[in-house]
Amino acid sequence: MPPTHTTAEYTVVIIGSGFGGLCAALMLRRMGIGAFRIIERRSFMGGTWCQNTYPGAAVDVQSPLYSIASEPYDWSRMFAEQEELREYTLHVIAKHRLETMTDLDTEVEGVEWNAATARWTIHTNTERTYSAQFVINASGPLSTPVIPSFPGIETFNGRAFHTNAWEHDVDYRRRRVAVIGSGASAAQVIPAIAPDVSELHVFQRTPHWVLPRPDHEFSRTQRAILRNRLAYRTLRNAIYWALETRVIGFKYSHRALEGVAQRAALKHLAAQVPDDTLRSQLTPSYTIGCKRILVSNTLYPALSQPHVTLHDRTDSIDRIDADGIHTLRGQHVPLDVIVWATGYDATDGVVSYPVTGRNGVSLAAFWDPYPRAYLGTAVPEFPNFFIVTGPNTGIGHTSAIFVIEAQMEYIARCIKEVTDSGRRMIEVRSDAEAAYTTKIHTDMEQTVWKSGGCTSWYQSKSGHVIAMYPGFSFSYRRQARRFQRADHVFS
Repeated sequence: MPPTHTTAEYTVVIIGSGFGGLCAALMLRRMGIGAFRIIERRSFMGGTWCQNTYPGAAVDVQSPLYSIASEPYDWSRMFAEQEELREYTLHVIAKHRLETMTDLDTEVEGVEWNAATARWTIHTNTERTYSAQFVINASGPLSTPVIPSFPGIETFNGRAFHTNAWEHDVDYRRRRVAVIGSGASAAQVIPAIAPDVSELHVFQRTPHWVLPRPDHEFSRTQRAILRNRLAYRTLRNAIYWALETRVIGFKYSHRALEGVAQRAALKHLAAQVPDDTLRSQLTPSYTIGCKRILVSNTLYPALSQPHVTLHDRTDSIDRIDADGIHTLRGQHVPLDVIVWATGYDATDGVVSYPVTGRNGVSLAAFWDPYPRAYLGTAVPEFPNFFIVTGPNTGIGHTSAIFVIEAQMEYIARCIKEVTDSGRRMIEVRSDAEAAYTTKIHTDMEQTVWKSGGCTSWYQSKSGHVIAMYPGFSFSYRRQARRFQRADHVFS
């Protein structure tokens, strides 16, 4: 080991400084645990809304709910745009001085359990190694971008980049641009850049259902009212319970989902896309909700503009050359810029670095053929290791932060059980995890994500739906709060 190499010891190491990492840090502060450190691989804190700066970026959950419960904010509109979300994130960081507890430009290269010391060793790309009794992985499921490997992709002479790493020095005005993908980020990028480009080619593998976006700016009077904690909490609760009703359709009544949400989406499509051919290309063949539902008032009008061309599955990418894209129909599309709106490794890549637990067991091996975890948070053979937004914690109908906060209640109880008893470690029992996972995937059979007739990023390569929680979010929170001591082993 080089003489400059150091080891820093902490009670808890948090990996990632997005909402998951911030919620973990605030939780530890409330518990009176000051010996923690946040590790962030980027040169800045904040996660999603500090990283994703592409044109049109915005949240698709109402801002008063898409926020940390203990950190209300003076939102300017119902659905916050990226810059305001960034400001909110940085506000939370600055308020609690979390930048003083964080190491930036520090990428985790591996995590190993040391049985002799009952501690985790965290290896990084720096000259510092970390040792911690507990590790909270908050790297996030939407942090590792995916770009498909098309033939000739490396030969393109123009500019090409993923929405996750938008290159702001690229002037796309009056240029020929392709957006590859038609999901959530594409639905925001397309209307934002369409007015400025000379040609826009959108390559769509599968159409998405789109609902109107009920957005509006808060008036001065409304903002003044919402500065009152009771009024803010009342609005937050009203939004929460209104969104929670969607689970009835996602899980219990697909007919109701089709009768209400799908009918509304078809009406929205018919009103905004008069062209029969384009409307046919944009009409999904699966049940609404099977893939992520998009909310937009501007996507369809953008796609209907004369200089915008939609390439569907029958005219998708065959190969790429120095000047553009060759399609399956034999057309060559000359391009100056390619924007990859192709999503993330959000299922099989929940934890992007190698983790070695007790007895040399690797997390990758344990997760073969698909990722799983007790409450989506704890894994047998990996004591004192917790995963934020882990397998089957995704929520398609409400705020992901609500589930993160529920996970914090479980993690806090685990840490408290260890520290209060003078023990050194806690580990979920294998049979408890197996029973929980079996119940999750049994319940999943009823959901639209499993039986809605689509293939989506919600599914693992094995075919299991591992991104979503098959039920009400309050049910998950109730489970997280009811700590089951018998489901765990202490040592």
